[in-house]
Amino acid sequence: MGVGDGWPCADRAHAAFLYRFGAATVLVDSGEPISGLIDNAEIAANEIDSILITHLHMDHVGGLFMLLQGLWLEGRTKPLPVHMPAEGIEPVRAMLRAGYLFDELLKFDIQFVPIRAGEPIQAGRSVRVTPFATTHLSGLKRRFGGRRGPAFEAFSFLIESGRKRVVHSGDVGTVGDLEPLLDKPVDVLVCELAHVGLEELGEFLKGRKVKQVVLVHLPESMWRDLPKTRRCAEKALGKTGFVIPTGGEAIAF
Repeated sequence: MGVGDGWPCADRAHAAFLYRFGAATVLVDSGEPISGLIDNAEIAANEIDSILITHLHMDHVGGLFMLLQGLWLEGRTKPLPVHMPAEGIEPVRAMLRAGYLFDELLKFDIQFVPIRAGEPIQAGRSVRVTPFATTHLSGLKRRFGGRRGPAFEAFSFLIESGRKRVVHSGDVGTVGDLEPLLDKPVDVLVCELAHVGLEELGEFLKGRKVKQVVLVHLPESMWRDLPKTRRCAEKALGKTGFVIPTGGEAIAF
């Protein structure tokens, strides 16, 4: 749905990825303007089974409030689990109340669930998601952390359904954050490039069994010259198939 990085993007929506596994539908991240994108794609209000938030940077969570308002106005009735870093749950609840989206007003129950590294999440009947901590926010934690400060949590996800295995990087600190997610073969690696270089990624993937790579979260310099970026990806990834989506595409795997 959205593949942009953290900068303002006139031609890209911010991070939002809709995964469909049979009858199960899972939304990973909710960068703006996800509410409009969901509506344009004619996705029914009750269709999304779970929302998972990788971390609390605004390009990954900034569209959540309007999405929830939109689901209410569109008549959602079934409960909606929202899995997110624990430190964000109460502030998000407070913001919903400040925006007059009271629990008593909504026709569906929003179930905020804290994400814990290594603790599997059942996201829809047939989808199991295992979160892995990343070092994406380590710099902020060193600068602003403290005993009473934020936890600065960020996660990658291993998404499994039947025999399908998908790794969703979220934002990482280094490519090494992905190592525990790729210890077994995977069908798809959705990998951000704002904090990982293509050559670095190619070297890291050598000898690992990854059928397809979806490259997202490109910095502006790479986005401006997609033909060059594709050539660099072909060189770095070798025989591994890859896709660079521009937003709104359906990718089969």
